[in-house]
Order: sequence, then structure tokens, then C-alpha cells
Amino acid sequence: MPAIRLLLAAFLSLSLAACVSVPAPPDEITVSIVGTNDVHGALTADDNAGGLVTVSAYVDALRKARANDGGAVLLIDAGDMWQGTLESNLVEGAVVVDAYNAMGVAAAAIGNHEFDFGPEGRNAIPVEPGEDPRGNLRQRASEARFPLLAANLIDTATGQPVAWDNVYPSVMLDTAGIKVGIVGVITSKALVTTIAANMVGLEVAPLAETITAEARKLRDNGAALVIVAAHAGGKCTDFSNRNDLSSCNMTAEIMQVANALERGLVDYIIGGHSHNPIAHVVNGIPITSNYAKTYSFGRVDFKVDRSEQAVVSRQVFAPQRTAPGTLDRYEGFPLVPNADVAHVAMLATARAEALKQEELGVTLTGPFDLVPDIESAISNLMTEAMLDAFDADADIAIHNVFGGIRKGLPAGPLTYGAVFEMFPFDNVVSIHEMSGRDLRQVIASKVRAHRLPGFAGMRVFVRCDDTLMDVRMQLDDGRVIGDDDRIRVIANDFLALGGDDILTPAIPEGGFALRYDMPLTRDALIGWFRAGPDTLAPEDFRTHDAPKWNLPDIIPCNCRL
Repeated sequence: MPAIRLLLAAFLSLSLAACVSVPAPPDEITVSIVGTNDVHGALTADDNAGGLVTVSAYVDALRKARANDGGAVLLIDAGDMWQGTLESNLVEGAVVVDAYNAMGVAAAAIGNHEFDFGPEGRNAIPVEPGEDPRGNLRQRASEARFPLLAANLIDTATGQPVAWDNVYPSVMLDTAGIKVGIVGVITSKALVTTIAANMVGLEVAPLAETITAEARKLRDNGAALVIVAAHAGGKCTDFSNRNDLSSCNMTAEIMQVANALERGLVDYIIGGHSHNPIAHVVNGIPITSNYAKTYSFGRVDFKVDRSEQAVVSRQVFAPQRTAPGTLDRYEGFPLVPNADVAHVAMLATARAEALKQEELGVTLTGPFDLVPDIESAISNLMTEAMLDAFDADADIAIHNVFGGIRKGLPAGPLTYGAVFEMFPFDNVVSIHEMSGRDLRQVIASKVRAHRLPGFAGMRVFVRCDDTLMDVRMQLDDGRVIGDDDRIRVIANDFLALGGDDILTPAIPEGGFALRYDMPLTRDALIGWFRAGPDTLAPEDFRTHDAPKWNLPDIIPCNCRL
């Protein structure tokens, strides 16, 4: 009998030891959701941001922390992934897909700039017979080992969301035993914020209604968490209190979408598009968004009861800066870049380096900074260079300097890479003749919209007499533009096709005729720099003493032509 008792005791002891060394999964686990947006091809670090290489180090450190406590990490992107750096644009975004694959991205929304490259190959829009305007996007989607999401991007031929390979309205993932549904939507402005020729046959459904329908499907299928990757944005400036919205622009698109949703239907919105930070709770929904090019990333941690498939609590983090030297550890682990992501970036950098460092023969005596000023040195440089490059063919130049200029130019010898970062878009120069009357409508429409374009070659004087808007336009040679005058305007195909609604009032029925034997806008700028003076000074391009735009302090909403 004693021997039997000893054997039984030993058996129980071994059983207890086994239970201690291999614990059952906890009922409550942490699911960390990391949100990125508007990466725009940023693979490597600069002075302000860490690039995808550094972001990968943060994500890997967080994954180690969750592995230690039995939780999970999902990395989700809110669109505009690959357009914007020479390293990415040289291969039309393929390297960003490679980096995302290496980072283990769970899903990504399609943004408006995913359409910028148009067909596969060199053409930015369909020019040859049979070219698919979404050929590049569909190729990148086929290479991705994560789903691309576009619930409100509607094929007008079917009335249904686009049905492209590896593109879905939403997906359901199982992570650490938790069902997570992810919905992707694109901004309502998508059709006018990329090249219109690449959006033919598409329309954008309302965001809130689309999210509601998809989220309900996901909930019905057992989703414990519903995440929205929304390429739509807003802005907040104070992150000391997630529930204090006083620093937020509540009229912004993503704020209005959040307020339109049923409480409890969505757990987290990852925003984008506007390149501004958010880390706040709106209508009970955490929203994060970040400055562009990996300046920061968003994060929300959810405590989830595995057995109940229910959220117990959540924590919303402030935007996490990624600039070099910000941190050397995260969540207790050293920040070590993912080797595969670093390898992708190294190859892309090597491919682009020689072209990037090519000097253009001009030195900038000071920086042409990118600032929110319609008549800044960089804004005026852009428009005046374009007009000067085609002065025999045009009277004025017009450009969407807010959004159509992506970065300032640094002081010192100017390089191809700096100009590329300033204007990474493959837009073709276009020159169109329009009447003075039509040009007046263009000016009046942008005054009412409070989104002024930059221009060169003329000055504009606007005043309001009660509800009547008076617009006087004067060319640089002193001539006042009359309604019946014919004015030659240099722009680009993005604007000529209705981009940013700048030229829309002047677009004739059937559209402007476009010539694709014209140079790229960027190439025209580079040619102008090469042929220009040895030095350029920013103070020579500021026009505040004699402004191009002359507007009253207040423009009543009912002031119209």
C-alpha cells in the first residue's frame, strides 16, 4: 500500500508540475492594433521620420511583448502606401509591397494615390488601346500577401464593390483565438484627388453607410473586434486627454463619419489622407491618424475576453514618433529593424542613389520651406518656373500648391532627388486656352471653397458688394483680362481632368484635349533648373509686398459672381 501511495503522489506531483509549466491560455488577452497611413513610399529614415525600416523595429518589439503575455499584434494600413519617393516610384510601388509583406501587414485600405501609376508600364494613364487604367494597382494587389480593402469603391458596371484579385470590402481574421473584422473605405474625394482617367467606371459610396453595412455583417459572423481602415482624415493638436475634442476639427471627414456610426458597432478607426495626427475617442470610437511618410504610427490595445469574445477594456496611445534617436527600446525590447525589411530598403536605395544625388547646376542660397502659405517661396517657385519654361505658349500658370507640392527644397546644391521629393507625381504638362469669363469662374469657385491655387503671370483682386462678387484679373504686363479675352493657361493633366476641382468650371463638354507627347511636369522643372541661374534665393520668390491674391478679410457665404 505505501508503495502505491508513493506512486500516486509522484503521479499527482508530475501532473501539477505539467500544469504549471504549460499554463492554459488566459481568458483575457491583449490585442494590440498598430495603425499606419500615408506612408507614401518612405522606406528609410530621414531627420523627421524613421521610414518603414524603423517602424518594423517597433512592430517587432511589440510582437515580442505580446508573445510573452499570450496576446497578439495586428498591423493595419489606411492607404496611400507606395507613391511618393524615388525608391518606390522607380518600380511603381513594388518595394513597398515587399516591405509590407516582410512586416506582416494584416490588411490595408486602398487610398486615392494607389491609382496614380495607372496601367502597368510607363504610361500614367491609358494611352495605348486596351490598357487597364488600374493595371498597376491590380498588379501590386496580386503581389501582396495581405488583403487590400475597398468597401465603398463601386464598379459602375455592376453597382457592387470592385471585384479585383485580393481586393475585398472587408475580411475576418482569427488572431490568438479572437475574431477581428476589418473594413476598408476610401475618402469621398477620391475621384478628384488622383488622375481622373484612372478612375473611369468607378464611384465612391458614402463612407458611414458602407461601414455600417460591412460592420454588421462582421458582427453577425462573430467578430469580437471591428476595425475600420479609412483613407479619410481629420486633425487634432492636443493629445493630453483622448476624450477632449476641443483641439480637433470636428467638421473633418473622419470625425463626421465616426459621429454617424451606431455606438458599439465599430471598435477602432485608423484614419489617413489628410496627413494630420489624431489619437482621440469620437462617439465612443478610438480614432488614430498620423503625419505622412512614417512620422509616427497609431496604436490601440484591447483587452478581450477570449471565451466571451468581448472587449473588456481599451487603451488609446498618443502618436508614436519614429524619428532617429526617439527611443532605443519599446515595450521593454531593443529596437532592431526587421532584417527582411532592411534588405528591401537597401536594394531600393541602391537602385535610386545615383539618380537621387545628380546635381542640377543650381545652388539654393536658403531653404524653400513647405509652409501653409499660398504665396510662399516654394509655391511661387513652382508656378513661376512652369510659366517661364513655356513662356512662349502660355499667359499664366496655375497649380494646386496645397497638396501638389509634397516637400520643400533644402539649401545648397539642388539635386534631382530633392526635386523629385518636391513633386513625385507623373503628371504631364498641359496647356489650354480658355475665356476670361471661364477663368473668372475658376477664381471665384476657389475663393468660395477657401482652397486657393497658386498661380504665376497675373494678380487677382476680389471684393464683395453684399452678395455680388467682383473678380478683377490683371496680367503681369498690366492688361486687365476681359470676359471675351482668350487666355492660355499652363497646368497639368491632373488639373485638366478635374483634379482638386480647380479647373472644373472651365472644363468644356467632352473635356480638355490632352497631349501625351508633352513632358512630365517634373522633367520640365528639372530642365528649367538646369537652364537657369547659378543661384536662387527664397526671398526673390516671396510676393507678400505685392500679393498675387488680393482678398477681403471676410467673404460672405452668399457672395457670388
